[in-house]
Amino acid sequence: MSQILELAQSKIWEPTGLSQPDLDKLFSKLGGRDVDYADIYFQYARQEAWSLEEGKVKSGSHSIDQGVGIRAVSGEKTGFAYSDELGLPALVQAAGAARAIAAQGQDKSVNLSPRAGREFPMLYSTTDPLTTMPDEDKVRLLERAEKDARRRDPRVSEVMASLVSVHDVVLVAGHDGRLVADIRPMVRLNISVIVVDGERREQGSAGGGGRYGLDYFSEDRIREYAHEAVRQALVNLEAADAPAGTMTVVLGPGWPGVLLHEAIGHGLEGDFNRKGTSAFSGRIGEKVATEQCTVVDDGTLPNRRGSLSVDDEGTQTQQTILIENGVLRGYMQDTHNARLMGAEPTGNGRRESYAHLPMPRMTNTYMLAGQYDPGEILSSVDKGIYAVNFSGGQVDITSGKFVFSASEAYMVEGGRVTRPVRGAMLIGNGPDVLTRVSMVGNDLELDTGVGTCGKDGQQVPVGVGQPTMRIDGLTVGGVEV
Repeated sequence: MSQILELAQSKIWEPTGLSQPDLDKLFSKLGGRDVDYADIYFQYARQEAWSLEEGKVKSGSHSIDQGVGIRAVSGEKTGFAYSDELGLPALVQAAGAARAIAAQGQDKSVNLSPRAGREFPMLYSTTDPLTTMPDEDKVRLLERAEKDARRRDPRVSEVMASLVSVHDVVLVAGHDGRLVADIRPMVRLNISVIVVDGERREQGSAGGGGRYGLDYFSEDRIREYAHEAVRQALVNLEAADAPAGTMTVVLGPGWPGVLLHEAIGHGLEGDFNRKGTSAFSGRIGEKVATEQCTVVDDGTLPNRRGSLSVDDEGTQTQQTILIENGVLRGYMQDTHNARLMGAEPTGNGRRESYAHLPMPRMTNTYMLAGQYDPGEILSSVDKGIYAVNFSGGQVDITSGKFVFSASEAYMVEGGRVTRPVRGAMLIGNGPDVLTRVSMVGNDLELDTGVGTCGKDGQQVPVGVGQPTMRIDGLTVGGVEV
């Protein structure tokens, strides 16, 4: 038995006296000729959060959550029940509820297989990040962030900082004999500042993290985040209103990949395509982008915020090629949608917690590097917008239409980056945008580790990224000139 599985069982099963024979009882309760798939998801999670405002650490919280989610699937119908009690009687009751719901589906049979632990390469440490730094040092870390920001410029009026640590232990058992565990650390530091110059107030933010311990936040890294937050705010102090119209847009590397995530990524998730509600439904093998574009989802990057050694169904993650040289190659799949679509799971079955059903979700989604130097891309633009950071946006999955707000952007005039602009809104259609990509840079960057994705009310950590990218003829909302 693997060390990971032993650790998970000691954390989740031993305190309540559960064992593998108890799983067989639960699967017997779940099984029957009217159920074709069943799984049980155990979770134990600890989270700690600290926040600083007005120069003081004003709040700190610590929570522990544990429970189990039990699923039975019959055709397209899913029965699901969860419990925050891990005693066998509560689990038997939940299993009965899940089976009763699924029993109204198709007439198929679940066959139980001998249960054996499975091992996968670990992409991150099993160390509990909450224990990697004394509480006094956590407070000092936030105070250091605040001081670094204020030292950067006298116009810094307010500094807000937060520090979050999560230790997540999961154990997944399937009717097919699957028994898989994962121990997932997560840390994140975020710094936001407000700068004031006369009547003008602007905000900037920066931060990062990943599947590390708190020692990831070295003094140099904290200073880097603080200075970046102030730099963004100061740029916006000098910004004029962005012009409106159809023009060339250059997206910077890294975090601007959030546009790719929202406008393209969600439309490539299996459930939307199985139901025919995605703009990409039924288009595998078709050209959906220029040859410059190769897009992947990769859950195997070590220590990244969106990475998982195994997904929340116990499937090993992988690099999935979604679009290759402009051609649509595949979708992101969980077990349920893959089965119904005649495809293979891709390790993208994810859930917010034991109280939620898994569904196809992104991990780290990004565009691969191209052939152009970033300077060459910018120098090719006579007049346009250079967007290097985004604050948010909205996307319609069915139509692919999106609206994104650039939090840091510049005019490009005569091949040179000139003045900063504010209020630039990028408006377009996801599938259409990919056909307008004319140049892709050789400077692929991933985000610093701050992404969180929402879908059907569930939140999961993700990663995004891209190289510098030129898009021709994109609508920019701003001020008419």
